[in-house]
Amino acid sequence: MLTIRMQRKGRSGHAQFRVIVQDSRFHPSSGRVIAYVGSYNPHTKTAALDGEKISAYLTSGAQPSDRVARLLQKEGIKLPAWFKASAPKSGKIRNPDKRRSTRPAGGPEPAAKEAAPTTEEKTEQSEAEAIAKEPEAAAEPNKEETTESAPIEPEQPSE
Repeated sequence: MLTIRMQRKGRSGHAQFRVIVQDSRFHPSSGRVIAYVGSYNPHTKTAALDGEKISAYLTSGAQPSDRVARLLQKEGIKLPAWFKASAPKSGKIRNPDKRRSTRPAGGPEPAAKEAAPTTEEKTEQSEAEAIAKEPEAAAEPNKEETTESAPIEPEQPSE
């Protein structure tokens, strides 16, 4: 089956497209091309299409790609009645509540942050921690009290 599609040409970062007629089984960049029927420059939005050739291929059953069909409609070339463009894709935003662009202006921040404890809660926590540490301190004897220090006697020189 024949298809009318775009073939990317031009240098890196500055694309130019050829509008080609090709067998749909071949890749646009490396497959055999049946006919070159026009060109499109996306930077200036200019298209140079051969309307007569394109109409002839469309009447013989060539299927245009969606992008080429939009380009043909823009240039005023009539598409056949049997052509049905695919439905436009609907872009669904993932996690819209995390995006700045969808947050209400001046509204509250996302609920993911926890509130900081108040001063009363801090004092209750510190008292509870102090009580929990007291039994540990009583269970461990003080090392200074248990170790007896013996007087150090100076060594006498041996003769």
